[in-house]
Amino acid sequence: MSYNINALSELSEQFEKLPGIGRKTAQRLAFYVLGMSAEDAQRFAETIVRAHREIKRCKVCQNLSDTEVCSVCADEGRDRSTICVVEDPRDVFAFERTKEYFGTYHILGGLISPIDGIGPDKLYIKELLARLNNSEVKEIIMATSPTVEGEATAMYVSRLIKPLGIKVTRLAYGIPVGGVLEYADEVTLYRALEGRSEL
Repeated sequence: MSYNINALSELSEQFEKLPGIGRKTAQRLAFYVLGMSAEDAQRFAETIVRAHREIKRCKVCQNLSDTEVCSVCADEGRDRSTICVVEDPRDVFAFERTKEYFGTYHILGGLISPIDGIGPDKLYIKELLARLNNSEVKEIIMATSPTVEGEATAMYVSRLIKPLGIKVTRLAYGIPVGGVLEYADEVTLYRALEGRSEL
């Protein structure tokens, strides 16, 4: 006869649904939650429900926001002549951490992947094109992942934009800082050569 507590098992199963969480980690998290005070557990649950209810997509760039227009799009100090196109809201956080990019963003909401049944119509491409009616935009930076899907998406979007007379650029990819050349694959080395800059 196996030892089982239904509520604990269900809590553990919910944690296990999170990305990167295995069975043992899920169990640890479940026991941690059980060790919380009733007030802390209630606040934790309410925070999840509130975030799910209040966070929506920005009506301009499709980023996550708790207001109709996100803080980046609302910031008058941002350079509106440049839009950095990314696949996911997490990519915006990565760019913002650099404190080097001052333009705006557009989130596609994924990448074109026929194998997974994701076509261009399932991404926020129409919304991007609608933003380009504004002649203020001079450059689109395609910052999708350097994968087959990322490259295909970047090429598809750039083909739609180029006829509008807007410059389309692609992020340079190459050797990471501290990387060793002999361990780099051919594509990474090719990208590093292609994206080289003058010293």
